[in-house]
Amino acid sequence: MTMQGVAPVLAAALAIAAFASFPSGVRSIGVCYGVIAVGLPSRSDVVQLYKSNGISAMRIYFADREALDALRGSGIDLALDVGDRNDVGQLAANAESWVHDKVQAYYPDVNIRYIVVGNELTGTGDAASILPAMQNVQAALASAGLSGSIKVTTAIKMDTIADSSPPSAAVFNNPSVMEPIVKFLASNGAPLLANVYPYFAYRDSQDIDLNFALFEPSSTTVSDPNGLTYKNLFDAMVDAVRAAVEKVSGGSNVNIVVSESGWPSADGKGATLENARAYNQNLINHVGQGTPKKPGQMEAYVFAMFNENRKNGDATEKKFGLFGPDKTPVYQITFSGN
Repeated sequence: MTMQGVAPVLAAALAIAAFASFPSGVRSIGVCYGVIAVGLPSRSDVVQLYKSNGISAMRIYFADREALDALRGSGIDLALDVGDRNDVGQLAANAESWVHDKVQAYYPDVNIRYIVVGNELTGTGDAASILPAMQNVQAALASAGLSGSIKVTTAIKMDTIADSSPPSAAVFNNPSVMEPIVKFLASNGAPLLANVYPYFAYRDSQDIDLNFALFEPSSTTVSDPNGLTYKNLFDAMVDAVRAAVEKVSGGSNVNIVVSESGWPSADGKGATLENARAYNQNLINHVGQGTPKKPGQMEAYVFAMFNENRKNGDATEKKFGLFGPDKTPVYQITFSGN
């Protein structure tokens, strides 16, 4: 997660309507487990905390051996990040050994669903190294007989998307980077992961209604020319990513997984315990509804399990956690949803 500029999303309210309800569908909620903090519980205690709260999926940001060992036999689905840009770069030479040591050594005792090659991809900078690394990991999984069970993907941030209002107009900022990645995902039946933060869009705009960002009843709606209506900012952002992906050949077969979303509980505009609880609980309750463009199903990961007191950047970076290091809830929330 980064505090850099979130793409301007839906700056103007285009219509007025009441909140609507939808039947619940297929839903999958996980929580991201970051460790940039002192005093965190042991990895085994963290796994038990996930299980006791009914959290069925976890994302970790590097191949943490202690976490992987603790996850054995837990039944928790795992999105496993390769690591930082240095780790991604090394996959050009050692993807087979990485898969052997970090995947085969644990699967299927650990239910690894995704290998995430690169986080917060924007389509610029080092992005060109992502696809070769993904291809190498895919080849290594195929050699190990695991390519049908574990999907190789990457996680983008909203800065990857341009012209996102209305959602159907969205395109990739750097198609020369993103289009080959989308085609790779399509050819391998893998989803694209996206870090989606209505909080940052709200924080950086004077025109976004807080309730619209929190999934709360709001006079704001956004009407898309394709006939869809958006009653919360999260859905509009997810469908903007989906629209950009579908403009790529084969992209209509690529699902979108929300790999991070959350709201800070202190130290920023709109960052309060009440708003953080409302956003995350409403997100959990909403996931089964899907989005207007793809109703009835969604997979999302809340950021994050713990407040991370050693994170750099804006003060809110330290306040996205659902729990403190002592495992005490920052606010009450339930993962049973509606």
